[in-house]
Amino acid sequence: MDIFSGTILGVIQGLTEFLPISSSGHLIVAREAFGMGTEQGLAVDAVLQLATILAVLIYFRSDLHRLLRSAVRLVLRRPTEPEARTMLAAIIVGTLPAMILGLLLEDQMETVFRSSRLVAVTLIAGSAVMLLGERFARQDRRLSAKRGLIVGLFQSLALVPGVSRSGATISGGLLVGLRRDRAARFSFLLAFPIIAGSGLLKGVELYTVGDAGVWGWPLFTGFLASFGIGLVSIHFLLRFLRHHSLAVFVVYRLVLAGVIMSGII
Repeated sequence: MDIFSGTILGVIQGLTEFLPISSSGHLIVAREAFGMGTEQGLAVDAVLQLATILAVLIYFRSDLHRLLRSAVRLVLRRPTEPEARTMLAAIIVGTLPAMILGLLLEDQMETVFRSSRLVAVTLIAGSAVMLLGERFARQDRRLSAKRGLIVGLFQSLALVPGVSRSGATISGGLLVGLRRDRAARFSFLLAFPIIAGSGLLKGVELYTVGDAGVWGWPLFTGFLASFGIGLVSIHFLLRFLRHHSLAVFVVYRLVLAGVIMSGII
């Protein structure tokens, strides 16, 4: 891997991790185009995911600080803000489905699921989920632990590359009645434990294996690109969804699926 391919992969990760177009699906196609093996690709994934974790941590630092403070106060049996307590409960229960399934399907996620043909199919399936979210959205309810769990079930769908974690969770948020921009904000906060856990596990595995072949300037430039573009992507999507639907992302996903199926990439 050279600096160019490392940077391109970082840009793809930063853009697609947060936009509802599937980061894993794009990275699988990009790695196949660059001729990267599965083991090297998974190592690169780990580092680029850590960059997007940092982007979420920086962008939502005030929200995460408030949630952490609420968790500490709950442990100490002290009064907490009702909104922060509800958000914390929703994130905890919403993380469980993807965490459990991720551990059960770990081997399949690294082998069977990593096919560009499968990505094309799941891009279409994920688009259907997003259209359902838009079609039946009510956008008149507040977040609760029960609704957080339902959104978490949608998040578990994104264990299959191509579905899109943000697309699934935003759609789930719409279906349980959250306003579009609030669904997106909860989607990002819900993503933090899953992305962090996945990135750290891959990082530990990479360190244990000791594959030094992926380190150096290519990975460093990819990390910086993923972090910087990730920050911009979060800010863009939150503002975009205040006044627009997910339709433009659905169109893009369907076009990309068609391109993959046609064998152009």
